[in-house]
Amino acid sequence: MTNHDINRVHRFVSKDLTLRIASVDATEVVRHMQDLQNMAPLPTVAVGRSMVGALLMAANLKDGQQVGLLFKGSGHLQSVYAEASYNGHVRGYTPNPQWHPENYDKGLSLREAMGIGLLTVARHQPFQKQPFHGTVEMISGEIGEDIAHYLHQSHQIRSVVSLGVYLDQNGKVEKAGGILIEVMPGVEEAIVELIQKNYEDKRPNITKMLAAGATPEDLIKPFMEGIPFEELEHAQGLEYFCPCTKDRVVRALEVMGEAELQDMIEKDEPVHVTCQVCGRPYDLSIAEVKEIKDHLHKESMH
Repeated sequence: MTNHDINRVHRFVSKDLTLRIASVDATEVVRHMQDLQNMAPLPTVAVGRSMVGALLMAANLKDGQQVGLLFKGSGHLQSVYAEASYNGHVRGYTPNPQWHPENYDKGLSLREAMGIGLLTVARHQPFQKQPFHGTVEMISGEIGEDIAHYLHQSHQIRSVVSLGVYLDQNGKVEKAGGILIEVMPGVEEAIVELIQKNYEDKRPNITKMLAAGATPEDLIKPFMEGIPFEELEHAQGLEYFCPCTKDRVVRALEVMGEAELQDMIEKDEPVHVTCQVCGRPYDLSIAEVKEIKDHLHKESMH
């Protein structure tokens, strides 16, 4: 299997090293997220774009590092969370996965669904106890613009962020992907102007390009016309990954307390618990629920 066969973030750099570029076709992981959480169209676009954005940002970190994006707004979706690691692990979530607007007159615009609010970005390093947090106001709720605003406010990095999730007629993910171009300090203004001009002349629409079968390299070409660039090695395959385990589910049940557990035992039906982030189902037998309750009871005696 060559590097080009695996789904991964592609990384590029301009020949003069003043532009950092990342692009990705994240269709499979976004589709997996929608299936797991049985997600409606608009929430899918919001969480999908956030996952793509997190993957692109994480690709510029170091091995073992990860980035989390939390959008909290006044709109119906309330919040959208996505997390990705340098190693290609990604997951995404909203507490309102089944929300539909009254109608789709505005298409799949996220502005109203997200509302006004804040974007908090957390960067985790393996050896740090506390992640680095940066918070900015959301300027549009459309995800890409908000990430660009964060990069500028928190890191003084100018960027182009374009994220797309294309749904079929049934509201299912057909394609998902995006690009991130970051302008490094010391860049010649002529290069920035050229990217701007390319954008204005061509108006590249990432969603339409993905739908037409564009590769990650195709996605960045319209922006980079006239600027020499090369690809960097980055062999981290993408995987929808959630660190939930049965132990965590058991701990969550312990929080419910003895009375609630006794109630479950009396119903005499196996307990189904689903991880909210990845949708993975966990089944606990009545015997296991009794064990949790007995353990709690013993603890309370000490």
